[in-house]
Amino acid sequence: MSRPAWLEALAAARDSAQPGNRLRERLLARAALRGADDQSGARHPMAARGPFELPPGARVERDIAYGHDPAQALDVYLPADAAGAAILLVVHGGAWRRGDKGLLRSVRNKVMHWVARGCVLVSVNYRMLPRARPLEQAEDVARALAFVQRQARAWGADGTKVVLLGHSAGAHLVSLLAADPQLGARCGAEPWRATISIDSAAFDLVRIMSRPHFAFYDEAFGADPADWRAASPLHRLQARPSAPWLAVCSSLREDACPQAQAFAAKAAAFGGQVSVLPVALSHADLNDLLGAPGAYTDAVDAFLHSHGLP
Repeated sequence: MSRPAWLEALAAARDSAQPGNRLRERLLARAALRGADDQSGARHPMAARGPFELPPGARVERDIAYGHDPAQALDVYLPADAAGAAILLVVHGGAWRRGDKGLLRSVRNKVMHWVARGCVLVSVNYRMLPRARPLEQAEDVARALAFVQRQARAWGADGTKVVLLGHSAGAHLVSLLAADPQLGARCGAEPWRATISIDSAAFDLVRIMSRPHFAFYDEAFGADPADWRAASPLHRLQARPSAPWLAVCSSLREDACPQAQAFAAKAAAFGGQVSVLPVALSHADLNDLLGAPGAYTDAVDAFLHSHGLP
């Protein structure tokens, strides 16, 4: 039997990481030129905030409150004609302490690609360190998800067709919710259609915190091993994930893909569907370029199509 189309697309994207491939050479050259992106993102043009030109007929509603804290707000990008539309709920990264729902790198290419195809895109803010620890931030995302599901019909969307999509720290937060759906259920969230985590290197926090690590992990997760386990998607995963999952990881990094693969193996042991997509792009470019034309966006689209999403 031939492989499903989305698996073929995943294979094509993986092939770009093979030595000697011209695409890989181009991407590595680009990564070298932009190697400081993760450390100096504020100077990168995609780190600017909007507004930006929307697809024809689309509109945006900004700063909609989903909670009582000013940080609990979201922006909704609506297509020209929505009828039972799918919803992409985008959760930005920033080491759990910075970032914003309006950053161009978080939304522009995604809006231009998926809103132009009739999807609703929601970009979420949440409380940051030191005011809120990552588990509290995950609860904020769950509250935003519940709000979006309640509001979906008013936007011409289908609240059962939500995709959680997070990058970096945002990928960790959506992974927590997907690994333990009770975190979302306690905040009123209903089941969603799929999860996409983009380049999280924080699946196994027990392992990370037990070895030399970046100082910002200490601010986020403290010194108590019980807290590490509670905030670790790998350790919270104790049953089959309720929704299919795509874990995108940078093959240019040493830590992201092995953690994603270990998580996928544990999910498979429970009968879950977690597919790992290594891509030869930098951590920042995996966020910036999702939605831009190319094999990477094609692979993500194929995953979505395979689960009944546009």
